[in-house]
Amino acid sequence: MKQKLFTFLLIAVTGLSACRKDGVDISIKEYDEQQIQNYISANSITGLTRDTSGGDTTGMYYKIINKGTGVPLEYSDRVSLVFTLRSFDGKFISADTIISHIDDYLGHLQQDNLPKGLQSAIHNVLKYRDGSMRLLIPSRLAYGKSGYGTGSISNPNSRIAGNQSLDYYVHVIDDQQVYDDLVIRNYMALNSLTGYLKTDKGVYYKIITNGETTNLNQFSTITTTYTGSLVNNVAFDESAKTTATTFTVNNLIQGVQDILIAYGKKGSSISMFIPSRWAYGVSPPSGSIIPVHAPLRFEFQISDVTND
Repeated sequence: MKQKLFTFLLIAVTGLSACRKDGVDISIKEYDEQQIQNYISANSITGLTRDTSGGDTTGMYYKIINKGTGVPLEYSDRVSLVFTLRSFDGKFISADTIISHIDDYLGHLQQDNLPKGLQSAIHNVLKYRDGSMRLLIPSRLAYGKSGYGTGSISNPNSRIAGNQSLDYYVHVIDDQQVYDDLVIRNYMALNSLTGYLKTDKGVYYKIITNGETTNLNQFSTITTTYTGSLVNNVAFDESAKTTATTFTVNNLIQGVQDILIAYGKKGSSISMFIPSRWAYGVSPPSGSIIPVHAPLRFEFQISDVTND
């Protein structure tokens, strides 16, 4: 009986720790290394360093883009991350840094469904805030044989297949206000948007139509059509684009309140960019596509104002 049990366990361990490649059983480490070397060659990637942190190699490869500054990060530190992700088979790609944000303690990143390899590389390799790197993560430090997601691997961007190594770009943000402002200005430049003014709080606005003389206050009720979008042209609210809706000003996010109170009038049209700290910060609406630390763009056309 003991011999049979030993044989069963040996077979089970072998099955978990090896893959089959070209008819030959190889360990998962060997399989991952082959994946990574083939990927590097196929994509003509240069300048990568093999991670040797902690003595033994993790099998990850990285390239520091920006070294960052300050005190080295600990797992107990809260961090704001921007990242992109691509599975080696190209069936899962998340390349929009406006969407791919996360804010949490470094030691909690696996709880946020980010790979163990990414967490350890930020701590051991990247180390500092304002640092950025490209990172190739072997499958065993990514999502393993189970993969990730609820969709089908035949449906692009719905699931990361099992035993897939991952290509990450990650940036640890140092100053969120500075980063938000850069994101907004880059968007304006890319879309040739001009004529915006900037408030002391960092909110950008442009008065398209002045409107009448009735000014707003925080208790004003406005009737308006409007749109709300991320700074990647993805709308999160177009429900009132053509059909007017009514708001009390003090029920809106702080950045919008400030601009409407300062410049909003009956008949006015105003465009504005709201940095994340005056939008939803780390607490976006539940079920919304708005991520944490997202600058927002709004266009308001105010048709009526009632002051209480």
